[in-house]
Amino acid sequence: MRRFLFILVSILFLSGCFNDDKKTSENSEKDAVEVLARQAKVITTDLDIPWNITKQNNTFYLSQRPGYIVKVDADSGTKTVQDIEVTKKILHSGEGGLLGFILAPDFDTSQEAFAYHTYRDNGGVFNRIIVLKLDGNRWRENGIIIEGIPGGRIHNGGRIQIGQDGKLYATAGDAGNPENAQNLNTLAGKILRMNLDGTIPPDNPFDNSYVYSYGHRNPQGLAWDQNGNLYSSEHGQSAHDEINLIEPGKNYGWPVIEGDEQETGMVSPIFHSGDDTWAPSGMAIKDNKIYASNLRGEQILVFNLAEKTVDTFFQGAGRMRDVLIEGNQLYTITNNRDGRGTPREGDDKLLKLPLVEQ
Repeated sequence: MRRFLFILVSILFLSGCFNDDKKTSENSEKDAVEVLARQAKVITTDLDIPWNITKQNNTFYLSQRPGYIVKVDADSGTKTVQDIEVTKKILHSGEGGLLGFILAPDFDTSQEAFAYHTYRDNGGVFNRIIVLKLDGNRWRENGIIIEGIPGGRIHNGGRIQIGQDGKLYATAGDAGNPENAQNLNTLAGKILRMNLDGTIPPDNPFDNSYVYSYGHRNPQGLAWDQNGNLYSSEHGQSAHDEINLIEPGKNYGWPVIEGDEQETGMVSPIFHSGDDTWAPSGMAIKDNKIYASNLRGEQILVFNLAEKTVDTFFQGAGRMRDVLIEGNQLYTITNNRDGRGTPREGDDKLLKLPLVEQ
């Protein structure tokens, strides 16, 4: 009888613990949703693996990795799908697809944009940068900037930005072959620099080469500070993700060094994740602080360049792919539908966050 009572009490106790754990889990999820709601305004939902944010006046243009653009009204959140016509089909496989997308400086008159996308050619996988022209509600290829950047299922890079010098910069991953990064005869594992017509600037660090810096594994973000210094975020092999200060002609070490490791003639990062994993992606700079979206880390981190500190700016929405800062507002996109996240209701989303307390 005593044994029976002990078992009964034990069952009731464990049942109570289970219910308490379940309630705790439900409360934690509810708290996370409430925190997210207080921090961020959801502009639009149900995006399809958005990769890049660009904005013109009151309109967002978001590249979707499967191969099209979503136009979003900043006030109403209304979405419009814009198809893309290209001469080489966009290959959405692994980490490849339609990646970087930015509007031309003269977009108001030219209606042109630059895009970085993966494609297949003669059995191989590559990336290219092209010019697209908006025709009604459809983008059509209107020129080729560069082709033949090595690609693959992983490490395609893909970020493109126009620098303060008016040149076009692009990140190119090592395409899954680490040795590419140290080979100056291939465009893989590099940060590239070119004129807006695709020609090579005469002041590039290597003669007749698009290569601006090398020794990169999978650089993802590009941003300049107020003094014209260029920074890039990069995925490490196993943790040791990096924020690098990029200088022309410099070697950033992959696959020879990572993290705090040093080697003659190679540059170590100004920040790295140590044994943690951030998987940093798009980034922006304001007031000498780098705001970097993190995929695996599921957060936006702030790197204070003056104080050399790292803080969490935002978390709770899952995998973060890109950031855009305009005034005192930061815009970001989730990537929970990219095959490595856990999709939530309404994913993926475009969010708006204040940089100062409201």
